[in-house]
Amino acid sequence: MNLKQSFVENNSIRLGLTAETWQEAVHLACDPLIESGAITEEYYDAIIASTEEYGPYYILMPGMAMPHAQAGVGVSRDSFSLITLTKPVTFSDGKEVSVLLTLAAQSAAIHTTVAIPQIIALFELENSIQRLVDCKTPEEVLAMVEESKNSPYLEGLDLES
Repeated sequence: MNLKQSFVENNSIRLGLTAETWQEAVHLACDPLIESGAITEEYYDAIIASTEEYGPYYILMPGMAMPHAQAGVGVSRDSFSLITLTKPVTFSDGKEVSVLLTLAAQSAAIHTTVAIPQIIALFELENSIQRLVDCKTPEEVLAMVEESKNSPYLEGLDLES
């Protein structure tokens, strides 16, 4: 499950979107993966239900959320999508988010062993949130993913498969 490869194969980078609610933002973040067939609407529904039950547990840092639900539910293939918003949405805990990186995995092991290290590597880049919000093209986002490949978090990971 390679972040860059998934973005390209699923055409799943959308920039400068507008959402009024966190639910709408999560749907916008899922849309590219629904369109590519990587997930079904059932996965979006599972994210919303899980968020309503447990709160926005997937806000990983100020300005950034990683919407995901239980592995496997409504997931046809492991995939990622990334969207940026022109203005942040506010979640139920009062936190504002302007970058959403959706993770869809068929197994829980994928979440922790392969997906999370790549996401950490991308978001540990200096000013990552603002840089992503400022991106005008998917190619600019892909360049940031490429830049993150030198992260110690990715040592020993086989990202070619």
